[in-house]
Amino acid sequence: MTATPPRKTSLWRTVKAVAWGFFGVRKNSAYQEDIARLSPLHIVAVGIVAAILFVVGLILLVKFVVAP
Repeated sequence: MTATPPRKTSLWRTVKAVAWGFFGVRKNSAYQEDIARLSPLHIVAVGIVAAILFVVGLILLVKFVVAP
Protein backbone atom coordinates (compact mmCIF):
# COMPACT_ATOMS: atom_id res chain seq x y z
CA MET A 1 0.00 0.00 0.00
CA THR A 2 1.49 3.33 -1.07
CA ALA A 3 0.98 6.48 0.89
CA THR A 4 -0.48 9.38 -1.04
CA PRO A 5 1.31 12.69 -0.69
CA PRO A 6 -0.57 15.39 1.16
CA ARG A 7 -2.46 17.80 -1.05
CA LYS A 8 -0.42 20.97 -1.34
CA THR A 9 -2.56 23.21 -3.44
CA SER A 10 -1.47 26.56 -4.70
CA LEU A 11 -3.44 29.01 -6.75
CA TRP A 12 -0.74 29.27 -9.41
CA ARG A 13 -0.49 25.48 -9.81
CA THR A 14 -4.27 25.24 -10.16
CA VAL A 15 -4.36 28.05 -12.72
CA LYS A 16 -1.62 26.34 -14.75
CA ALA A 17 -3.49 23.02 -14.68
CA VAL A 18 -6.73 24.66 -15.83
CA ALA A 19 -4.91 26.60 -18.55
CA TRP A 20 -3.35 23.39 -19.87
CA GLY A 21 -6.80 21.82 -19.77
CA PHE A 22 -8.23 24.68 -21.84
CA PHE A 23 -5.36 24.35 -24.29
CA GLY A 24 -5.81 20.57 -24.44
CA VAL A 25 -2.18 19.49 -24.25
CA ARG A 26 -0.83 17.85 -21.11
CA LYS A 27 1.75 15.21 -20.29
CA ASN A 28 0.28 12.19 -18.56
CA SER A 29 2.83 12.38 -15.75
CA ALA A 30 1.96 16.03 -15.04
CA TYR A 31 -1.74 15.18 -15.21
CA GLN A 32 -1.32 12.37 -12.66
CA GLU A 33 0.66 14.68 -10.37
CA ASP A 34 -2.08 17.32 -10.59
CA ILE A 35 -4.71 14.74 -9.70
CA ALA A 36 -2.75 13.77 -6.61
CA ARG A 37 -2.03 17.31 -5.44
CA LEU A 38 -4.87 19.60 -6.52
CA SER A 39 -8.27 19.94 -4.93
CA PRO A 40 -11.22 19.29 -7.26
CA LEU A 41 -13.10 22.21 -5.71
CA HIS A 42 -10.25 24.59 -6.55
CA ILE A 43 -10.04 23.26 -10.10
CA VAL A 44 -13.77 23.80 -10.66
CA ALA A 45 -13.66 27.31 -9.17
CA VAL A 46 -10.65 28.37 -11.25
CA GLY A 47 -12.20 26.75 -14.34
CA ILE A 48 -15.41 28.74 -13.94
CA VAL A 49 -13.51 31.99 -13.44
CA ALA A 50 -11.31 31.22 -16.46
CA ALA A 51 -14.34 30.47 -18.63
CA ILE A 52 -16.01 33.75 -17.58
CA LEU A 53 -12.82 35.69 -18.32
CA PHE A 54 -12.52 33.97 -21.71
CA VAL A 55 -16.09 34.88 -22.69
CA VAL A 56 -15.71 38.48 -21.48
CA GLY A 57 -12.44 38.74 -23.41
CA LEU A 58 -14.11 37.50 -26.58
CA ILE A 59 -16.99 39.96 -26.16
CA LEU A 60 -14.56 42.85 -25.66
CA LEU A 61 -12.51 41.76 -28.69
CA VAL A 62 -15.61 41.64 -30.90
CA LYS A 63 -16.78 45.05 -29.66
CA PHE A 64 -13.33 46.48 -30.38
CA VAL A 65 -13.19 45.02 -33.91
CA VAL A 66 -16.76 45.97 -34.84
CA ALA A 67 -16.67 49.49 -33.32
CA PRO A 68 -16.71 52.30 -35.89
